[in-house]
Amino acid sequence: MGGNGVSTADFAGKTALVTGGASGIGAAVAQALAVAGARVASVDLHDAPSHGNITGYLADVTDPGSVERVIADAERELGPIDVGVSAAGVLRGGELCGASQEDWAATFAVNATGAFTVLSSLARRMVARRSGALVLVGSNAAGVPRSGMGAYAASKAAATMMARCLGLEVAEHGVRCNVVSPGSTDTPMQRALWTDGNGPERVIAGDLARYRVGIPLKRIADPEDIAEAVLFLASDRARHITMQDLYVDGGATLRA
Repeated sequence: MGGNGVSTADFAGKTALVTGGASGIGAAVAQALAVAGARVASVDLHDAPSHGNITGYLADVTDPGSVERVIADAERELGPIDVGVSAAGVLRGGELCGASQEDWAATFAVNATGAFTVLSSLARRMVARRSGALVLVGSNAAGVPRSGMGAYAASKAAATMMARCLGLEVAEHGVRCNVVSPGSTDTPMQRALWTDGNGPERVIAGDLARYRVGIPLKRIADPEDIAEAVLFLASDRARHITMQDLYVDGGATLRA
């Protein structure tokens, strides 16, 4: 068994590509796949360390040419990609009435268009081979309105529906595409939202003044919690699951 409880038989001999792989959820997913036996291409914009079964690559998901180059390089050096995980994301907070066009466009460029560029490029290759699994790391904010996070929530909602439509289109070719939607997770992005030393407690308790419920399980997720869900959906154990959106948020959205 791998260190995360996933059998190495699930990913032994397979090649995986993970965007946003240098930190947060992306790094946890890349590490979990590597522990489970995969050769992993960890793609990030600025920092792409290589270690063990993980090979780092630099690419900008907002640049289609950059995405095509890194996928081609990874397939040439590591082998045909069997698993693709889109985990790159950005968060620019603020009320929509005060949001700039630049903030809106930059958020969509990474979270929605970037995810489309990565997943569709991988899907074309997988369709030709009639095999593959794709996973989008979305957000529970895609399904429940959040004040101060409108651009982020809208971009994640767009990406989620894109991934589900892609899953429908490629299903007949033996390719699956699913979504994992985390809630509050202990990552640099989450910590940037904490304005004092009580950040975790405030997130768990919720904030009625901002119409936000708390977390029924009374804990913030670790990145590894999200990685476990991603690996399940990417594995052959989920071979009959596609177009699904799995919330991993401790019950925070009440699955509204």
